[in-house]
Amino acid sequence: MPISFATLTIGQAPRTDIMPLLDQHLPRDRVIHAGLLDGLTHEQIDARFAPEPQEDVLVSRLLDGTQVRLASTRVEQALQQKINELEGLGCSTILLLCTGVFHHLKAEKALLLEPDRIIPPLIAGLVGSHQIGIVVPVVEQIAHQGSKWNGLAKAPCYAIASPYQADEPTLVAAALSLKEQGAQLVLLDCIGYRQSHADIIQQHLNVPVMLSNSLVVKLAADLLM
Repeated sequence: MPISFATLTIGQAPRTDIMPLLDQHLPRDRVIHAGLLDGLTHEQIDARFAPEPQEDVLVSRLLDGTQVRLASTRVEQALQQKINELEGLGCSTILLLCTGVFHHLKAEKALLLEPDRIIPPLIAGLVGSHQIGIVVPVVEQIAHQGSKWNGLAKAPCYAIASPYQADEPTLVAAALSLKEQGAQLVLLDCIGYRQSHADIIQQHLNVPVMLSNSLVVKLAADLLM
């Protein structure tokens, strides 16, 4: 069958850290993986995407495993060009591998799956009036999360642990922080979090722990025909 499905990360592809999840639900022979930063050096990435003070920050992963911090506005502008290129290759479905909030992305014909449009209403329907705790990679993201979760009946509480840098003690500290804040469910809200991260959080919090990447990839898989 021809390739008709694409994943698009704001880092570099392939995302070996989450490829087991993608391979579990998406057939390899029908999917291509693209990255916004493919082919760029660290210096080129910093020159084009390093955030200025007060800019919204996104984080992602490079092929060498390092974490990069990126300015959200400039990422969105560059993503649109990548989306156009993937449509030009014949992709009819494009899954964005980033849970950040984007406002102006569009596809002419392809179905563009944006986690920030899928996950918040799904979580709001799941948690109801319960207190949800959200784990994000860097502290700067908390200040910009308000509008994303304004559909929740109760404002979320937060903890910080980068999926690319956090060790087990950092994840345990995040779990204990959420426990102190009364979290009844937890969402690890970055594409880079893995099941091993969720397991550590769950062991020390003893509440349901969800992964944004797992939720959106499973939904996307149902669109493959």
